[in-house]
This record gives sequence, C-alpha cells and structure tokens, in this order.
Amino acid sequence: MAKRSATTLAAAMALIAPAHAADGFDGATLSLLWAIPFAGMLLSIAVMPLVAEKVWHHHFGKIAGFWALAFVVPFALLYGGGIAAHAVWHTIALEYIPFIVLLYALFAVAGGILVRGDIMGSPAANTGMLAFGTMIASLLGTTGAAMLMIRPLIRANRLRPRNVHVFVFFIFLVANIGGSLTPLGDPPLFLGFLNGVSFFWTTEHLFLPAAFSSAVLLAAFYLIDRMIFRREPPAQRPANDDVQQIEILGGHNVLLLLSIIAIILGSSLIGAAQHVTLFEVDIPLDSIVRCAGLVLVAAISLATTKSSVRIENAFNWGPIVEVALLFIGIFITIIPVLAILQAGDKGALAGLVAIVNNPDGSHNPALYFWLTGILSAFLDNAPTYLVFFNTAGGDAQALMHELQPTLAAISAGAVFFGAATYIGNAPNFMVKTICEERGIKMPSFFAFMGWSAAILLPLFAVNTLLFF
Repeated sequence: MAKRSATTLAAAMALIAPAHAADGFDGATLSLLWAIPFAGMLLSIAVMPLVAEKVWHHHFGKIAGFWALAFVVPFALLYGGGIAAHAVWHTIALEYIPFIVLLYALFAVAGGILVRGDIMGSPAANTGMLAFGTMIASLLGTTGAAMLMIRPLIRANRLRPRNVHVFVFFIFLVANIGGSLTPLGDPPLFLGFLNGVSFFWTTEHLFLPAAFSSAVLLAAFYLIDRMIFRREPPAQRPANDDVQQIEILGGHNVLLLLSIIAIILGSSLIGAAQHVTLFEVDIPLDSIVRCAGLVLVAAISLATTKSSVRIENAFNWGPIVEVALLFIGIFITIIPVLAILQAGDKGALAGLVAIVNNPDGSHNPALYFWLTGILSAFLDNAPTYLVFFNTAGGDAQALMHELQPTLAAISAGAVFFGAATYIGNAPNFMVKTICEERGIKMPSFFAFMGWSAAILLPLFAVNTLLFF
C-alpha cells in the first residue's frame, strides 16, 4: 500500500487482481461498514501516539492484530472461514510478502553504507542533499534513496535545535515526488509498466510536473531553512574548523543497491503466465524469483559489512519491524475497501469513481489527478493507480497516446500525493521511525498532514492548472 507503499516498488511487484469475485466474494456486494476496521487502523496510527504514547509504543503490533481480526472474524462468519483465509492469504502472498521483502532488502543494504565525517547542516548543504536524494529516487526507488540519505542528513543536522522541517521536506521530495520518473521509482508506476506502459513513458510525460514540483519545494525549503538557521544560537552551529574529511564506508553496498534494481528488472522478464500454486493461490514465478534474489542480496550485505559500520550508523531493526507489523494490519483491513473500489460503478463508492468523467463521458484529467491522489494518500497507491487505470479504460496503448493527459494525471496523483500522510508511501513511516529513534520529535500524524496541506496542496493546485 504505499501508504503501504509503499509506498516503494515491492507492492507493485505482483499483479493485483481487478476484482475479488474469484476469492469467493464480490466487492459490489460489500457495504461501507466493512471499511470500519481499516478506518480504526488508520485512526490508531494517527491518535494513539498522541493520547497513549506508552501503550502504543509497547503494543502497536497487538493493536494492528486487533483491527485485522476485527475484519477477518466477522468476514469469516459471513462468508466462511475458507473464503476469509483465502482472501487474507491472497493479499499476504501476492502483496505483503513482496512489499516487505523489498523494504527489508533496501533497509539492510542502505543501512550498511556509512557516510563518515562532518557535513554541516547549513541551508545550502541541506538543500543539496535533498536535491541529490530527489534525483536518485527514480533510479533506486523512493525507499532505497530514503534509506541511503536519511542517516547522513540526520548526522548533518544533529546539532541544530530546530531541524524537524528538514525531514518533513525529505519525505516530500526524496520519499515521494523524486520517484516519479521511472517505474523503478514508485510502486504504482511499476504496476503501470507491468500492464503495458513503456518504461520511459513517465520520464517523458511526468518530467515537467516532477521538475517543477521539486524546484518549488527545494526553493521553499531553502528559504525556510535559511530563516530558521539565522535565528539559531551561533554556538549550536557546526564550526568550520571542526569539519572532518568525508569518507564512505561499506561502499560495496552501493553495488548491492544496483543489484536490487537489476533483480527487479530481470524478474519482470519472466512470463506473467508462469506461476506456482500454494494453498490455492497462484503466486507468479517472477515474484518468487524477485523475493529470493532480494533476500540473497540482503544476506550478502549483512555478511560482508563490518559490524562497526552498522554500529556507527546506529543501525537497528526497530523501524522495519514497526513497519512490518503495522502494514500487515493495513494490508488485511484494506481488503474490503479495495474490493469496493475495484467494483467500480457497481460498488458502494460508485459515485466517487464516477466523478472523474465529464458530463459528456470524456475524461477529466484534473479530477483523475485529485481523486487518485487523495485516495492514494490514505489507501495503497499501487492498487489505487490500478483502479483508475482500469476506470480510464485499461488500454495502455490508448492511455499512452490519445488519452495521455489522463494517464499522466493518474500517475502523478498516485506518486505526488503519497507525500500527504505518513501512510501515503512506506518510506514515509520508516523515515519517521528512524528520526524518532535518533531523538528527533517528528510531527504527529495530523500535524504532518498540516504541513502537507499548507505546502503541498497549493503546489498541487498549481500543477493542476499547468499540467492537468
């Protein structure tokens, strides 16, 4: 989800079925009451760290399990245990496992790269690091770029008393918008690639929106950071004469990051029809090969990177464990929500899906951009992309040519709006967790939405006028 999904590439690694009727139930028959566990899961993530921080910190896994059962148990009673088990296993096998395996591999490999030395967290240096992370996000994926850049950025700003804004903009740029130029950058774009969209289509058609958005955000960040930096006590600023030479340790992990890209691309060449059936779910062979390759790369990184490098990098498994537990709750509780959406005009959200078209039946790219985006901010951006891809006709050739504005709007909405909430894309939550482990008091769920509403929504409105 990207918010599971994320947001990252792996949620899109498996083709998602266009409807759940094959699982023994039809999304068109489900009422919105089935969305209550998903809403409860999201509200728990948003509210409990504010009102019951200790309870949440020690029991977030149990809370995620509670909401998962709040869906599974009533669903099993109504549809039968076999159908409920099949729906859950279908989601875990085709979506959750590929998703978490990719996150695990990127987290393990990027955590073995140590940038040693003093990088002064000045406005210019911070802007340069954000710009670099944004540029590499479409190559390494938003998760890979975020995990590679977050620790050096934390160290660069460790002495600054006001540094939260640095990491908010990091999520906006590196963990989201930077991944909009290739299918490697973000899960929904890879899903489009698997459904026939050419590899460099997004590079060509999203370049201007991505470049414009990135430039505006980088300029805004520089001005904000410069203003804050000037108001900080001089004693808190890193002294120029204390700067140590920068060196990179664990550099072989950069090659391993590139090998992750090769595995993703290589596995996509395996025929989609080839699969292995396990517990009545057809698991694509490319997904199995991909996961096996990623686990192997992570194992190589863990075996070949000196423990001193990871210790100095303050590497630990806490962030990935938290993401794994929370997102399995999200993946399970979102099952009926996605089924309703995928039912299209026959589902309980038919009115919501229908508004993306003009009265004459033609597509309205602006509405495709905003509706895809808003749903992507709170649901999984990969299946949300697929829902609107199919709503727009599902013909990749037509969407890439005569319906190009529609596909551009769907693609940008799915990627850009992932920055609107912590759950809009998987790297968002990982960045939040890593920062908090290092003593940075990140905004709460709603406070972060305040940042995104104030900064991103006006930017997206301008994007709509200029491009969609």
